[in-house]
Amino acid sequence: MAEYGFYHLTRTPLERALPRLLGRVLDAGGRAMVLLGSRERMEALDAALWTAPEPDWLPHGTPRTGHAALQPIWLTTEDAPAEGAPNAARFLFLLDGMTSARLGMFERVLDLFDGSDEAAVQAARQRWRDAKAAGHALTYWQQGARGWEKAG
Repeated sequence: MAEYGFYHLTRTPLERALPRLLGRVLDAGGRAMVLLGSRERMEALDAALWTAPEPDWLPHGTPRTGHAALQPIWLTTEDAPAEGAPNAARFLFLLDGMTSARLGMFERVLDLFDGSDEAAVQAARQRWRDAKAAGHALTYWQQGARGWEKAG
């Protein structure tokens, strides 16, 4: 079972929080797949990652740019196929309330949601219940004054 972390955005928007989390994955030699809710959102995040100030280099790709196997970070709107993540990622980032039928193929799942959006919070609570019922090891992280703080 994947270690499943819920990341409650309360201080910074996704476009500022996500690059730092992705940077940690890359620093540890990992690869990530980022599952987004729409093509427009994917294109906006693609542009944001190229201009992120910290870390200043986040090599990544999308289905439009291709070559998934070469990309340390793969942005997509499609769940991983049964044979594995297109870029052999062991970290899955779920954005925009997305879910995956392939959670078990990842070591860690990071589900980021906007704390200022009540519908997003309610949807995250349902995803928590579903993941708990499926037997995943769950953690909850909230943004604090010094960064991410593990709660409960």
